[in-house]
Parts: sequence; structure tokens; C-alpha cells
Amino acid sequence: MADIIRLLPDHVANQIAAGEVVQRPASVVKELLENAIDAKATEIKLIVKEAGKTLIHVIDNGFGMSETDARLSFERHATSKIQAAEDLFNLNTKGFRGEALASIAAIAHVELQTKKEADELGTRIKIEGSKLITQEVITTPTGTSIAVKNLFYNIPARRNFLKSDAVELRHIIDEFQRVALAHPDIGFVLYHNGNELFNLPKSNYRQRIVNILGGKTNEKLVPIQEDTDIVKISGFVGKPEFAKKSRNEQFFFVNNRFIKSPYLHHAINAAFEGLLKEKMQPSYFIYLEVHPETIDINIHPTKTEIKFDDEHSLYAMLRATVKHSLGQFNIAPVLDFDRDANLDTPYDYKNKQAAVPNIQVDRSFNPFADEKKTAGNTTTQPRYTNYKKESTEGWESLYVGLESKSNSNQFSTENIEFESEEMTSSLFTNEEPRETLTYQLHRKYIVSSIKSGIVIIDQHRAHQRVLYEQLLRNITVSEAVSQQLLFPVTFTFSTSEIALLKEVKESLENIGFMFSNITNDTIELSGIPSNISESELQIIIEQMLNDFQGEIPDTGFSQTDVLVKSLAKSMAIRTGKKLEVEEQESLVNNLFACKEPNVSPFNRTIFITLSVDDLDKKFI
Repeated sequence: MADIIRLLPDHVANQIAAGEVVQRPASVVKELLENAIDAKATEIKLIVKEAGKTLIHVIDNGFGMSETDARLSFERHATSKIQAAEDLFNLNTKGFRGEALASIAAIAHVELQTKKEADELGTRIKIEGSKLITQEVITTPTGTSIAVKNLFYNIPARRNFLKSDAVELRHIIDEFQRVALAHPDIGFVLYHNGNELFNLPKSNYRQRIVNILGGKTNEKLVPIQEDTDIVKISGFVGKPEFAKKSRNEQFFFVNNRFIKSPYLHHAINAAFEGLLKEKMQPSYFIYLEVHPETIDINIHPTKTEIKFDDEHSLYAMLRATVKHSLGQFNIAPVLDFDRDANLDTPYDYKNKQAAVPNIQVDRSFNPFADEKKTAGNTTTQPRYTNYKKESTEGWESLYVGLESKSNSNQFSTENIEFESEEMTSSLFTNEEPRETLTYQLHRKYIVSSIKSGIVIIDQHRAHQRVLYEQLLRNITVSEAVSQQLLFPVTFTFSTSEIALLKEVKESLENIGFMFSNITNDTIELSGIPSNISESELQIIIEQMLNDFQGEIPDTGFSQTDVLVKSLAKSMAIRTGKKLEVEEQESLVNNLFACKEPNVSPFNRTIFITLSVDDLDKKFI
């Protein structure tokens, strides 16, 4: 029998490796940005076209590469970050496997231009599908410029699995923000299809967070700081009143590397225990510095998971640090229930000595002394000359005649006559009391009678179905009713959320929203749908954004479906709301006028029926 095991060609091995390294355009962005950071760049520019499917271009001003290094960088397992296996446990750089560029070059057209500061000329290399096309000497600025074009051009199946441009761009922005938040000392710029999405100058951590998430983020942040032998903790947590249902503003960085850690996330939630409403998520931007030998980074292909040597100690320190900061800034309640914060000494007077008051007392003042006697005494004249004691002589005269008045019939009501009201017959003489057809049970269910028995309806799910079909019809027909606001309302969102709102702006306008202005971090509404109150507006929009970012719709139809489902869920009446009889009947009638009254938009049962036979069996 012939041998069946053989070595794979390099280009095939690179394509297989690319399956782990490059999952989507955002994976390429992450690898290229990390390489630019490892090159000690201070300014990094990212240019993207068609959400990275056509072009991903990263330009940095790092130390560049020589001609030999430039060619060798595209070989598998070629890296400048480590030399021995022991170096894996003492990593201070981003990339170290030497697979990124080789994997990217195997599935795209790559053009590299680089030059070291000491060299007069640089190098340009073109590679297509792991094949070297050209290598030449050029004139180029110091640093590296690498352009990745036509991603997955030779693997059509992988390209077909990519989502829409909006979805892929969202993933790119997420990776860009993670890298930018970890390195505020580096300036970042992001362009998409010629439009500038981010321009982040060099700053500190707090300013970088504000530049990315919007100007009003500054007032939401509470700083945390703790320095121990095991870990150095710094960063910010969000105030509980600004918590959201989404987890988009939760970031952990270990040695300036973004990670995901459910274990550490639980420590943050434990510190916020009792401060957050149900299903609300805290915001945090936490930077951890540990000794490189105490962590293992090489346990996940994307290096977003890290193994700690002593997770339990880190958990306890993180929880205590966050809890201490919340208490220090009067975010969390203190144990002294009799303490009044209004009585605390202001900071301006904290170290000042109290001044001794100067009080002048007239020791000769006597309010019971006779006014005539004090008037004759010139040496002991009282200070308060306006004081005069009233005479109490003849007080008995105040009650003279009361007894005789009480015995008189002056206030007798016998002679008072009342005007009788004329009784008039009603307009409809045969009017009967209105029969009640529905009944609300526990402010959750609506009970109504039918010919065969009774029907029990979940009011929240029923209203979801009614709103879902109504909103879907409004989007299709574009005949929604909008109520104009006397004063336009403005809301602040992050850049990625604004991009998402621009994407669904037309659908929102068909429902009844009217946008008067949209900037990079704010939206201004001059009109809202008639069945939405202004007080609930921000909650509804935030819930919609959260659902969009979680569902990540692809096609236009699914995008509209997610939008309508989210709005229907947010606008529907809640369990616990008391409904009048007219409201109950209207909801029941509207429900059974729907095309699918049996299930909610989320495929959950809306009502159940109990026949008379079922009820009779209960009494057997």
C-alpha cells in the first residue's frame, strides 16, 4: 500500500493558518495595528474601503524594516518578538507567533512599503496569494505602510460568509477602539470610504475615553486606583445611574492588551451589588499591570483570553478597589445611616480654625421690671427700648356676656329653608348599565369570555404583537403619525452608535421619528411617534441600539425586522400596569385583528383558552 501522509505546500498551510488568524476584515485590522504599535509608532492611520473587503491600509511612523526583514516578515513563524520558548512567559509586545502577515498574504493582495530612519531608500514588496510578485527599492517616508486588498479573493466560500458592510465596519470599529483605548499615548485616525470616523490625538486615558465615546462621558466616570505587589489597578468605572442594558462599554486591559474575562467581570458586578437596577450592566475601563511571567497569553488564537497564576487574589483586589472608589466618591451608600452629607465640612473650610464669636449682652435688661421704674433709673436704662409689657388688668371683662349669648336662639337653624332641586328625567329613559366584557387579573392578564368558555391574554405580549404589525405596516406604507416637539431633544451617543442610527434613519423616519440634526456624537429629534412619550424616548433608543448590536442583522429585511421588534418590545405596556375597561377591550380587539394573534413577535404564546368542559372537569 502506498504512503498516504505527505507535507502540505506552504501556500496551503498558510491558507489553513489564515482560518484561525483571519476570520473577517476586523482580524486583519487588529494584527496590522498591533504590528504598528510594536514598531514604536506615535501616529497610526487606518484607511478602510467597503468595510475592509476592498482595502485595509495601515500607515505608521515606526522604526520600519530593512530589505531583508521586509521579505522575511511574510514567512511563516518569522518574528522579531521572541527567540526562545522562555520568551513566551516574558512578553511585552503584541504579536509574537509570526503567522499574521504570512496568513494575510495567503488570502489577499498585499503591498508593503517600509524604510528605516537610517536608510536613504526603502523597500516595496507585492505579494498575491503567498506568491512574491515584485520587490524593489523606492523612496518612502520612515515607517511602514501596508495595504491589504481584495481579502479572500482566492477563497470565495469564505468571502460569501462575510456579513454586510455595516456589520463588518462595526467589527472594525470595535477592534480599532480596543487598540486606541489601550494606547492613549499614540495618535489614531480612521477613515472609511473617504470619511473620517475617528481622529484621536495623543492624550491621557480619561481623555481618550471621552474622545471615543462622546463629550458627556466625562461626567459618568469614577476613577479607581490601587497599587500592590501582585497587580497595579487603574482606570474608571461608570456611575450606577448611567448604567445600560448593553455591555458595549466594558473593557479589561492587561499590560495594554485587551482581554475578555467573565471571572473578572463577575468581580465588578459584585462591587456594584445593590447599586444597579435589574438587567443593567456597569460601564468600566480597567487597566491591569502584572508581571509578564505571572500570565499566559498563548492560550487563544486571537489572544483575547489570558490565564492568570493567582486569579482569586486578583478577583478580591479588583472587587475591593472598585467598591472603595464607589464609596470614596459617595456613589455607594455608607453604613452610618444617621450621617447627613449636607453637614459635612466643605473642602475650602476643612483645615481652617473656627472663629470665636463676639457676643454683646446687656446684663441690665429685665423684661419683668416695671417700665415706670426703669424709666426713672438713668444708670440702668435697658437696651431694648421698644419692649413694652402689656397690662393684664381687667382680663375678666373678656368673658362677660358669653353665657347669655350661648343660651339665645340667635343661631338656630329651624327657620332656615333649603331650595329643593327639580328632578328631571334622563334623556334615554331605557338606558341599561354597560356590560363589562373583560377583566384584568393581577395587572398582567386580561380575561375575556367567548362562546366556548374564556380566553386569558398576556397583556404585554399582546401589545407587542399589535405594535409589531402596526410599525411594520408604517415602515412599508410610510404613513406613520408623528407628533412635533415644542423643544427639540438632544441625545449623546458614541461614534459607532451614531453610525448605526444613520444606517436605520430612513426606517425610523417612516415610523414617525423626525431628525433635525445629526453630528458625530449627538442626535436632535424634533418629532417622535404619537404613541411614544418623551420621557421614555432615550430608554427606547438605547434598547434599540442594544438589540441591533446584539442581533447584528445582515439583509435589509432582517434589519427592519430587528428594528420593529426592538421598538415593539420597548413601547409595549408592562406587566403591573392597570388598564381601564376601555383599554382592555381595545387591546383585545386590536389583537384579534392582527394577522398572527397567537404568538408574539418573539414566538411566545399570547393567550390560552379554557372551555366550559375544562372548567366543569375542575369541579368533578
